[in-house]
Amino acid sequence: MMDEFAYLSVLITIILGLGITQLMTGFGRLIVSHQGVRLYWPTVAWVALLLIFHILTWWTMFGLRNYRGWTFLAFLVLLLQPIVLYLLAVLILPDFSPASRIDLKTNYYYNARWFFSLLVIFFCVSLLKDLTLFGTLPEKANLAAHVIFMALGIAAIGTRRERYHQLLIPMNVILTGAYIAVLFARLR
Repeated sequence: MMDEFAYLSVLITIILGLGITQLMTGFGRLIVSHQGVRLYWPTVAWVALLLIFHILTWWTMFGLRNYRGWTFLAFLVLLLQPIVLYLLAVLILPDFSPASRIDLKTNYYYNARWFFSLLVIFFCVSLLKDLTLFGTLPEKANLAAHVIFMALGIAAIGTRRERYHQLLIPMNVILTGAYIAVLFARLR
């Protein structure tokens, strides 16, 4: 017999799988179309970070396996995380068509406000998930990381300065690495 979370996690996993597929397919098409593509390293770095965010979201969902108070609203809030991640995966890389030249820098800044708005929403939804399921915000270190991720994203929405967007990558890599090392290095 399947328990509640095993049942609910199927749809979560499908949506996360679609996002991972979007990222991997996009990266594969980038490789295939490399002659017609002007690379922009922040785009490639965000593809890698989004892949990590997808995997981390799946990894952390295991912590909900013993939760028993499922409601439709709680499940909808939980589903918003992988849905927003999927939308981020769609936005980060353009459609690659063999007949056109693609400039990843132009695409990056064209979609930057949408991308970073969704990234901020992703972290807000993560906090909303804890409020909905447990009636409280996450522990201090987790909450602090969320606030920093959101602040970096809000600043990215407000600026098109290339230097900031380039510095944003190492800041997010370091923060993500620390976040995983401190809070989620082991499955719990």
